[in-house]
Amino acid sequence: MRLHESYPFLLTSARQAEWIPISLTGILKLFLEMPTIEELQRISTQVRRDIIRMVSGAASGHPGGSLGVADFMTVLYFEMIRPDPSNFDMDGINEDLFFLSNGHVCPAWYSVLARYGFFHTDELGTLRKLGSRLQGHPSTAEKLPGIRIASGSLGQGLSVSIGAAIAKKLNGDKHLVYVLCGDGELQEGQNWEALMFAPAKKVDNLIAVIDFNGKQIDGPVEKVLPMGDLRAKFEAFGWEVTDMDGNSIPDVINVLNTVKSKTGKGKPNMIIMHTHMGFGVDFMIDNHEWHGVPPTSEQALKALGQLQETLGDY
Repeated sequence: MRLHESYPFLLTSARQAEWIPISLTGILKLFLEMPTIEELQRISTQVRRDIIRMVSGAASGHPGGSLGVADFMTVLYFEMIRPDPSNFDMDGINEDLFFLSNGHVCPAWYSVLARYGFFHTDELGTLRKLGSRLQGHPSTAEKLPGIRIASGSLGQGLSVSIGAAIAKKLNGDKHLVYVLCGDGELQEGQNWEALMFAPAKKVDNLIAVIDFNGKQIDGPVEKVLPMGDLRAKFEAFGWEVTDMDGNSIPDVINVLNTVKSKTGKGKPNMIIMHTHMGFGVDFMIDNHEWHGVPPTSEQALKALGQLQETLGDY
């Protein structure tokens, strides 16, 4: 592999260059040089382009929520957890872990994993195709680097992340576990068992994030099944709760760093991340109808016209 000429922490796509062994200097740049806000914004914009092209090309998928979490996913990988893509294994010992519970937003995750260097960006074009490793919901059966659990059956990711966090504590591993869940997903009862369990067992190496966009496939969350005062509920269960603007990269960075400083103090941490479904595309934003409907070719072209190509399309 080789480093992207403009962004030393980025890897090029297979189409742009042959992958060659990275130099020691390249490794140092990749893992020590932090991206700027502007660079992170360019990455997240390209991730949004990837999402539109992937879902449109597959003629199925979930663009709305994927577009909404693109900024968070970009910051999480390129700024916060910074994993080593050349050394992926299922155990994740001595590294921060991430689990995606609302697996339908996987187009955003696949794009970030590819842009980070876990696999060639050319593979993004295979989303939801027969024989593809990029299933419509993440799957471990295809052994795609970066994926540690199959998800998409909603309500399970928080429980898995708690188990992983407890395993790290038992192993003396000081690294953290992150999990992303949806707001509509909280209507699944298993979440509330997990929300009770983590504070009771002082799982304080866990950062859970709720993608609070107020929309689910059948309509606004408030109409389908109102969630009430989530902050009050989480705090009553014993969580440390923080709000975050998930579509502001500076706020995502600041809040994640603040919440990291609160770990190890006897309480699990919950971030209520306020996002806009379809963020970045004017005819998709805040519209629940784009939860699980792919854009047509014409709509995709219109959407791409609003999203600058920054890192090169796959």
